[in-house]
Amino acid sequence: MNKVTHRLRLSQADAHYGGNLVDGAKVLALFGDVATELLIILDGDEGLFRAYEEVNFLAPLYAGDFIEVTAEMIQKGNTSRKMKFTCHKVISSRPDINASAADKLDEPILTTTAIGTCIVPKDKMRVNHG
Repeated sequence: MNKVTHRLRLSQADAHYGGNLVDGAKVLALFGDVATELLIILDGDEGLFRAYEEVNFLAPLYAGDFIEVTAEMIQKGNTSRKMKFTCHKVISSRPDINASAADKLDEPILTTTAIGTCIVPKDKMRVNHG
């Protein structure tokens, strides 16, 4: 497996700005979560996030939205693991209708993309981790 996806709902606690807008840093934290799971699957260790080469915030996210966050391995070095990250909004909250209204989107909206590199130290890699 070279790809991991998490689906979750952004809560009111994730809202950071007026109008229930969610901070882009929340998505970056979620990218770290999917990267960690992928490293555990591939190397048997959580590894360490080294750096982002690129981050693009393309559309806003709001409390109540459902998102899918994905990490996909694009390059594997001796200890480095380069990944492509995406975040898609799949359900949009609709507070303009009422407090609990939401719409399933016909086409997911790409909200965030990134390229990042993680490191798994050689002494922590477990090739046969089961």
